[in-house]
Amino acid sequence: MDGARALLDAERARVLERLAALTGDYDAVVAASLDTNADDEHDPEGATIAFERSQIGALVAQAREHLAEVDRAVARLDDGTYGTCERCGEPIPAARLEARPTARRCVACASLP
Repeated sequence: MDGARALLDAERARVLERLAALTGDYDAVVAASLDTNADDEHDPEGATIAFERSQIGALVAQAREHLAEVDRAVARLDDGTYGTCERCGEPIPAARLEARPTARRCVACASLP
């Protein structure tokens, strides 16, 4: 499972990098809104600052949730349950884990409600 550890470590680093970039973008949008008193809510030229803040906020939330998924996958790796479907108990195929290192279910169980 050393390969799984390397995949999860790489995924974690990628998500942290994305989270840092998004946080910087969010901070820049907030700073831009403080530096101007323009009424961007009625600007026909583009998206509002509130919209951009909301959009970036949603992306930050998604990145944080993905980071939590990676951390849960690392915990499964540490406790020996990584790579086992949490629904049926069968092994999750290596190709699925390579494509989606945080997978908790095999393909068959992932397609079920």
